[in-house]
Amino acid sequence: MNETMPADIPGRGVDALRQLRAMTADICDVVPLTTEDDFHVTTVTMMTRNALLVDTRATDQEYDRTPAHVARGAMDHFQITLCVEGEMRFSSGRREVTMGPGAICLIDMAQPNRTVLRGGGSRTHLMAIILQRAMLAPRLAHPDSATATLLPSNHPHTRLLASHYAALTLPPEPEAGSAEATIDAIADIVAAAAGGTADIAAGVERAERHLYLAMIKRRIADNLETDALTADELCRHFQISRATLYRLFEADGGLSHYVREQRLNLAFRQLISPSAEDTRLIDLAVGMRFSSDSTFIRAFRRKFGLTPGELRELADNWLRETGAVPTIDTVLHQLARRRTS
Repeated sequence: MNETMPADIPGRGVDALRQLRAMTADICDVVPLTTEDDFHVTTVTMMTRNALLVDTRATDQEYDRTPAHVARGAMDHFQITLCVEGEMRFSSGRREVTMGPGAICLIDMAQPNRTVLRGGGSRTHLMAIILQRAMLAPRLAHPDSATATLLPSNHPHTRLLASHYAALTLPPEPEAGSAEATIDAIADIVAAAAGGTADIAAGVERAERHLYLAMIKRRIADNLETDALTADELCRHFQISRATLYRLFEADGGLSHYVREQRLNLAFRQLISPSAEDTRLIDLAVGMRFSSDSTFIRAFRRKFGLTPGELRELADNWLRETGAVPTIDTVLHQLARRRTS
């Protein structure tokens, strides 16, 4: 499970600056580039099993990570940072990069560095994936010299990678793949750009395929009740060829099959919800883009082993007997028991 921590940490003003400095004393020095009263930082963090995602909005400020901070050993991680708004300047040793919106940078926190944020009158917005050294270093041919690797906004992979940062902060879509697998794929692509091992270089195509497929499946999940899921529309939206799109969905039985299966799954969820009890089957069928209610009923019965009407009756009985709306797992379990009895 993903765990999201509250926003607005630590907040704004002199007290917020004092609190942030206390929290980061072993990591870096915080220097506001505004008046202390105007200082503001808002951070949301989300943990997965293999990374920490940090979403930060901040007024102009500087972070100075000195050799003394590094020696304290409070942070020995890699950080893959996306600049969403504003500007971030990062320097480490002789390496210096400037990031604008859409750019991504690999940062080695085991080395002294300096970061300057400037929002041009607004706040800088950054999203960072923080990885343990043991996870990323084996992917790099020369891990100690990878810091400050920049993927500019026009890099072939930055748009693809950036789309997943925002998605990682949302409730997971089961069909879109796990957050952990997505982070692994992002790590592979960034490592390859920074000088990855031979195995990583050979696996970039696989990682790219995973990220494209997850991104397209999220769009499908968000548009099941619209006409935006034709092959032409998806190719136009994601700027890929029809052949590439079809190859991505080969393991799912093809694009049309996958979309129909997801629409049937959505119909299943709606049918067991009391809020949809007055919805006519013909309206549900049309909403799921089936040509008729009879076509919808046949497809539904092939997939789930009962008609939409039978499912609605089963859910109604459960609600009357227990006083609770059945979960999808509960209904599927009852159906499995019915088939084996």
